[in-house]
Amino acid sequence: MKQKNKRFYLIVMTTAIMAVMIILSIKLISFFFQPENGLFAIFINNETQKNPNALRQQISFGDKILVKEEELGNNNQDFKTAKLRGIKQMAAGNYDKAAIEFEAAIQKYHNAPETLIYLNNARIGAKKAYTIAVAVPIGSDKNGALEILRGVAQAQNEVNQAGGIKAQNEVPLKVVIANDDNEPKIAQQIASVLVNNSEVLGVVGHSSSSATLAAGKEYDAGQLVTISAVSTAVQLSGFSPYVFRTVPNDAITARALSNYMLTRLKKQKAAVFFNSQNIYSKSLKSKFVEEVSTNGGQVDTDLEFDLSDPGFSAHKSVKKALGKGAQVLMLAANTDVLDKALLVIQANQKRLSLLAGDDVYTPKILADGNDAAVGMVVAVAWHIDGNPGSDFRRKSEQLWQSRVNWRTATSYNATQALIAALKSNPTRPGVQQVLSAPNFSATGASSTIKFLSNGDLNGSIQLVEIRPGKTSGTGYDFVPLNY
Repeated sequence: MKQKNKRFYLIVMTTAIMAVMIILSIKLISFFFQPENGLFAIFINNETQKNPNALRQQISFGDKILVKEEELGNNNQDFKTAKLRGIKQMAAGNYDKAAIEFEAAIQKYHNAPETLIYLNNARIGAKKAYTIAVAVPIGSDKNGALEILRGVAQAQNEVNQAGGIKAQNEVPLKVVIANDDNEPKIAQQIASVLVNNSEVLGVVGHSSSSATLAAGKEYDAGQLVTISAVSTAVQLSGFSPYVFRTVPNDAITARALSNYMLTRLKKQKAAVFFNSQNIYSKSLKSKFVEEVSTNGGQVDTDLEFDLSDPGFSAHKSVKKALGKGAQVLMLAANTDVLDKALLVIQANQKRLSLLAGDDVYTPKILADGNDAAVGMVVAVAWHIDGNPGSDFRRKSEQLWQSRVNWRTATSYNATQALIAALKSNPTRPGVQQVLSAPNFSATGASSTIKFLSNGDLNGSIQLVEIRPGKTSGTGYDFVPLNY
């Protein structure tokens, strides 16, 4: 009898277990094929987001090349060979050998910030270090990315050569490079990766205001500080207690340009060229119009020209501006529409005064604008000739064997701010608390770095003018105004 009972109970238990497993399997299958979950979600995400494996290829501490030097005109084969050997040694964990190769590469070509960052990382190897990341638009704006990387690389090189970040101990600074292509979706994904890496204590980035706003949501949620050295849109002011910047916002730039137009040029009416698809461009345009109108000037709504309009014509737009009595053309152009901004410069032929925001500060404008661009005034955060006696200028020219521009100075400042915060409190919450403190300050490229309560830089704008010159190699230079 007992044996029959045992068999009965065994059958019941087995049946019950199988029933539970079937129910669970049905629920799991149902879960995985819901649109918001599991395998279906992975399929959907692959359609709308960047492939995770591809994303990993855009983040490097020295184990992969992100900057293709030959695309920038550097065809030094010895440099490229040594750099590639260093990359392979870095990927294999042979840090001492990697350092030897990166050092050899630098000796062949000095102006290579990615390589210098990897060299310093290789010298650190597996030793304790404080890690920060820098997010740059290598895929879409290689020159702009290199300008930012130079500032970060110089700050890292200086602090590590001095022994490291000096608090209780001397700890070196490691830098991870991320390429976000200036794409908001990719920037947000990269920010998520950095947030989930507990070793990363701060970020320098991103470049475009749209990328910084998208990534800023992740940094805010993950409580990781980012300091943009380039993003200027007013929407970033007070956006998050974890988002700072070492460049003045567009309201300050617009005020400087408007003031120059109304008081120096003594002209009242302007036409504005902008990109309605770009946050920075719209921000600068709206603030400029506001400043001009508030202070007695005029920008008619039909003199606001959208450079992103498929039917845009530089010739017709300039002709209309002349016919409507405009005295000034203001170019609130971003990198994506620089070619159209150049067409405006050429169509104008120096008939109307030209003003522009900082994205127009590029060698391309000098080289292709030629004589038609002479006299154009551009607002930037910093200029090397505006600070002739600065220690930063001397060191940067010695390090890169070349002159640097405002993006290098502001990214240097962003890195110096993070170094100062890490010195006081090398934790994520600590970095945010130090930077947010009213008495925070750090030594920058030419002045003291201080932040306002909304995360903005407490700083000013430098106006520069395009004039004939020999420094840039194009026949024209950006020259600081003492206005």
